[in-house]
Amino acid sequence: MDSTDGSEKTVGEAVVDCLLDRGIDTAFGIPGKQTLPLNRGFADRDARFVVARHETAVTHQAWGYAETAEPGTMAATVVVPGPGDMNAMNGLKNAKNDNVPLLHLAVETERDVRGGDGIHETPPETYDTVVKENVLVESPAGAVAAVADAIRVAREAPQGPVRVGIPKDVLASRTPQATPPEVEPAEPPAPSASVVAAAADRLGDADAPVVIAGGGVRRAGATDRLRAVAEALDAPVVGTYKGKGVLPETHPLSAGVLCGGTSTELRDLLAEADAGLVVGSDLDAVSTGKWSVPMPESLVHVTLDGDDIGFGYEADLGVVADADRFLGALADRLEPAESGDSGTSGAARAAAVREADRGRFDAVAAARDADAPLRSVEVLREVREVLPEETVVTADAGGFRLWTLVSFPAAGPESYVNPGSWATMGTGLPSAMGAKLANPDDDVVALTGDGGLMMCVHELHTLASEDIDVTVVALNNDDYAIISEEAERTYDFPAQAYGWVDTGLDIASIAAGMGVRAERVSDLDAVGDAVDDARAHDGPALVEVVTDPDEPQASEWMTRER
Repeated sequence: MDSTDGSEKTVGEAVVDCLLDRGIDTAFGIPGKQTLPLNRGFADRDARFVVARHETAVTHQAWGYAETAEPGTMAATVVVPGPGDMNAMNGLKNAKNDNVPLLHLAVETERDVRGGDGIHETPPETYDTVVKENVLVESPAGAVAAVADAIRVAREAPQGPVRVGIPKDVLASRTPQATPPEVEPAEPPAPSASVVAAAADRLGDADAPVVIAGGGVRRAGATDRLRAVAEALDAPVVGTYKGKGVLPETHPLSAGVLCGGTSTELRDLLAEADAGLVVGSDLDAVSTGKWSVPMPESLVHVTLDGDDIGFGYEADLGVVADADRFLGALADRLEPAESGDSGTSGAARAAAVREADRGRFDAVAAARDADAPLRSVEVLREVREVLPEETVVTADAGGFRLWTLVSFPAAGPESYVNPGSWATMGTGLPSAMGAKLANPDDDVVALTGDGGLMMCVHELHTLASEDIDVTVVALNNDDYAIISEEAERTYDFPAQAYGWVDTGLDIASIAAGMGVRAERVSDLDAVGDAVDDARAHDGPALVEVVTDPDEPQASEWMTRER
């Protein structure tokens, strides 16, 4: 009899059916003997199981999938106990900090072995702090109900990763499953009419308002309502790490990104504003330089977690509400901004910051000696010019990420992804793989440095073996340059103390050896053509660009006096 039919299903097969019934048809993982009951279920159904080369990548892959898909759309991850589960913890914490939903299926040690130091056995509570919720299936009959509820919890605001631990012996059994309740995720909280009115009064009366938009705007799918509010207030919009692109950076009111590379001019814009709306952000220490960035004298702070309000900055009005529901209600209350002095309009204030930032980018490029390697801003400018606006771009962490945040315009919330406050390296390539599977008809480009790429270089092989059509642009300076710069400037280390001057990488050769089409370039004029050729290639491709390990870091250059 077909093992997928009726009561003859294994629990593993029933779990996969539960995923498919709830719109999850893609999983990332590494198979082990413990996961095979689940793998059998994936193999027999209309689902995709992507076999990675290391578990550190799988949660980043699922994170990139959700970040670039429609709000609430998510993927699953599957790992073996112990080492596999712990390797995946990094990406779980990243997803938790970014409020990104994913379902993490961790196969647990068999019940009759638990407590006896079976292979890979780890106490399930080990993972409590890196996920939104951690569930251990105790009763074989309750596995599907636990998974169904985990999916609901992951999608419910504030979204996040949920781990479900299921013992291998449970997955392999044919235990009839309890029918889970049909419970939809709860509606996110809406603001009261009175608090919206108070916010409208405070912001509408301001002469020079500004909006700071965070990842909560992305997660809520609130770009259109953010735009409506910004235009009604005639207010420049500043994104955070996770808010980059929630207002397309081609919009006249886009003023830049609040991050470690925030320019002096953007800081001045915030300091000179008489009212600010912070929406969908906790104003964390990473975005604000440990709360050193000045804020407007009057602040309206909207977030889903009341503990975030007043933590780093005092708010005149704190609101616990969903970004989309608040912005929609606020837009309905605001009158269109009156035309004022063209020099003090929101668009003019935003344009002044953008122009000053461009001057800084041009200056750092012009300061390069003619025979020196390229600088990040030059490379990023060439890449941006040849990419269609709708291209989905994922950016790794590392020193070059700050240059990417401040100088590489994002076209929309689903077209730009980078890690937030967790700032883990090794995300650029895996997240691009997830993004491509979530958006199969779109071009996807991963921006990474050699440092970040080497932390997930094994996934180039996954890219080739799974034939995932992603273009990787790797900026290679053969150095942990952001660390070397600080070591030299502050601690009297020699230049390039943490670089590889004598043992430089040939990333293109590494990629080619894993089955990825690859090209290495060092001339600025060759960058655009190389990226175009890589995009046109039918399959995964990599462009390695040689860059300058001695270039100024964005955190220093963008705050220098000009």
